[in-house]
Amino acid sequence: MKKIVIHPITRIEGHLKVEVTVDNGKVADANIAGTLFRGIELILRGRDPRDAVIISQRICGVCPEPHAIASVWALEDCMNLEDKIPENGILLRNIIQGTRTVADHILHFYILSGLDYVDPLKVLDYEGKDINLNALKSFLQNGYTAPFLPRDEMDYRLDKKTTIEVASHYLKALDIYKKAQEAATIFGGKWPHDCAIVGGGVSEKVTSDKISSFLWRLEVIEDFVKNYYIPDVIAIAITYNDYLEIGKGCQKLLAYGGYRIKSNGLYNDLLIGRGTVKNIDRLDTLDVESIAEDIEHSYYENAKAQTQPLNPKEGVTSPKALKEQAYSWIKSPRYKGETYEVGPLAGVLVTYLGKDNNLVKELVDSSLSQIGGNISNLYSVMGRHLTRAIMATILCEYLKIWAKELKPGEPAASSYTPVPEGEGIGLTEAPRGALGHWLKVENERISNYQVITPTAWNASPKDRNKNPGPIEQALIGTSIKESPSPIEVLRIIRSFDPCTACAVHLLSTKGNLIGKYKVV
Repeated sequence: MKKIVIHPITRIEGHLKVEVTVDNGKVADANIAGTLFRGIELILRGRDPRDAVIISQRICGVCPEPHAIASVWALEDCMNLEDKIPENGILLRNIIQGTRTVADHILHFYILSGLDYVDPLKVLDYEGKDINLNALKSFLQNGYTAPFLPRDEMDYRLDKKTTIEVASHYLKALDIYKKAQEAATIFGGKWPHDCAIVGGGVSEKVTSDKISSFLWRLEVIEDFVKNYYIPDVIAIAITYNDYLEIGKGCQKLLAYGGYRIKSNGLYNDLLIGRGTVKNIDRLDTLDVESIAEDIEHSYYENAKAQTQPLNPKEGVTSPKALKEQAYSWIKSPRYKGETYEVGPLAGVLVTYLGKDNNLVKELVDSSLSQIGGNISNLYSVMGRHLTRAIMATILCEYLKIWAKELKPGEPAASSYTPVPEGEGIGLTEAPRGALGHWLKVENERISNYQVITPTAWNASPKDRNKNPGPIEQALIGTSIKESPSPIEVLRIIRSFDPCTACAVHLLSTKGNLIGKYKVV
């Protein structure tokens, strides 16, 4: 047996470390570690609850919008505002979050994970007139090889024609990503960290010009998703069809649901379904009270008299950097004591099983038919990439509907009077899956605030019952080739699109106090 350590893992958001123990060419055990401490929960204590939407977005510069949505939902739950958000406010939140999510999925596939399957150096042999390919070829010929080199040993399998086609979309994807951010900013006010999402709705005014400006950009984005993104994922899934069986993981899924269709309560009539899937064909309702965070192998100390994992509404963030049995700054969220995976795979499958949505069923069935797979194959590396592309397609379709339902001149936010005390929960579907914010207010100030991010679920360490987290389970049992940085391990990890910027945060390597401030 031998141990392989990859640190840092590149082409993900943030800092992550993996240690795998290999026995006879297979992963016998795996430890995933978030290597930085997140302190946002502590920063929020004592603040006005209306500040949380601004501060909590700083958890992540890549996908701050879901944090804004979860934060204001928690606030509105606490303030009893869930039925008082104007229709324009509901639609604008969907549009902002949905557009950013599509952008995030495109970024992940083409810029972060695509290089695991596509050899861009084959572009050096290209002779043609494609502007993007010639730009990329010139870039490489002039010695600008990052991020393509240095690289680990790969088993590139795509033929030259397919490689050239997908590589030509690399630079195009950057332009589409830019257009998607521009489109969302029309209503979000700025990026990153939108300023227009507020308690009670959205502060941006709806005009016909803004709707038109959004729709023409969306048309270009949707064209890329349908005619480039989906076909590229399917082409790679066909070529790497063994990855329809690799990285299955815990095979239990959890989704909070997202994108309110009407202003009729926080979790009524959602586009993306809410629930859990424990068997491939059975959907169960979600019991939020059954969520708890284990810290057995995390760098946190127990609360006073704590003997069991805590539900986030009672959660405690108390760092302990020298904890002997710990190996990660990420806690271990569990549902009914078991490991659950979150992400587009969960959102798509929960919606597929539980909602009468012909678009979702058609996209899933059609995509699986093209790659020669079935529903069970979604539990895999390629299944995660495929459902991410399907989610982008679903959102593009509904973004058009929502934009056309906006009513220029009508309000997008309602006023309210903050309550001096209360509790609220905000749950939504971020690009990487289930995101939850738990808020407690006492004496008009935040007394406790807890966040469980999607990557906290997926990249969680082992719990007190020695149950590995989802990524750890996906790695265990995988056959790998002899290499200091085995590509099979990296492909599995990147298929989850981990964002440890969300999961962990601040660190002084010497443990020094950098600064102490009182803000009034």
